Amino acid sequence: MPNENLLDKVKKLRELTGVGFKDCKNAIDENNGDIDKSIEFLRKKGIAKANKKMERVAADGLVAINENKNNFSIVEINSETDFVAKNDEFIKFVEEISEISLKNSGKMDSILNSEMKNKKNVKDNLVSIISKIGEKITIRRSDFLDTKDSINFSYTHTEVKKNLGKIGVLLSLETSMQKEKLNQLGKQLSMHIAASSPLAIDKNTLDQKIVEKEKEIITEELKNSGKEDKLIDKIAIGKLNKFVSDNTLLNQEWIMEPKKKVKDVIKEIAGKEKILVKRFIRYKVGEGI
Repeated sequence: MPNENLLDKVKKLRELTGVGFKDCKNAIDENNGDIDKSIEFLRKKGIAKANKKMERVAADGLVAINENKNNFSIVEINSETDFVAKNDEFIKFVEEISEISLKNSGKMDSILNSEMKNKKNVKDNLVSIISKIGEKITIRRSDFLDTKDSINFSYTHTEVKKNLGKIGVLLSLETSMQKEKLNQLGKQLSMHIAASSPLAIDKNTLDQKIVEKEKEIITEELKNSGKEDKLIDKIAIGKLNKFVSDNTLLNQEWIMEPKKKVKDVIKEIAGKEKILVKRFIRYKVGEGI
């Protein structure tokens, strides 16, 4: 690996993990320059802990939300730099794509083939704006919540304009209550999701592949720390339970009042009525790229 490329990767790994230069260089060398494998390597060695800095964010842009009569769409459009993300022409493009996304229920193929105000389709306009601005721009992903058996809410964080920001959340609640009585909970719960980044609603909906991978990392870390075999399983169960609790919405500490769990707050507000979290969607610009 060229020296310059190696140093860039070591720097990136240090930013993501907070680990020293020597250990990061060793991890990069051992894993042929693969950042994700290097993070896993450091965690198994007990050198790096799981934390929010390990999110790989290598793209900029905006998340846009649109709504009409309880139908919501969300779309992420990426640019290479924050400078372009604040460009008026880029913002107008994102706003129009957001409108198109809502009309097409968030279906990407339909969005790309839809006609824009200038009578050209989205794909052709994408080529034009890339040529004009001089950066790679991609319509990365989109999704949709409809009105069926639910009351929906949204939240946009770090807004550059109404419903345009760096993090967007859609939330769907199945309930016997009227929306007016749920507005505060819906807004606060959407804000909580933006801040706490849960992976699933509860343990039952958490991807088992993620759980198994975390269990593997925890076990390897404990083995490398010199723990006795008879203690490893017991400690691993405790650590894994904490991982599940920290990453499932209903079991997370409520950001407005950390002594309570999210599920406790929902239960208190529901009283004798029903409030169920049916679905949530959280987009953070560039996350996972």
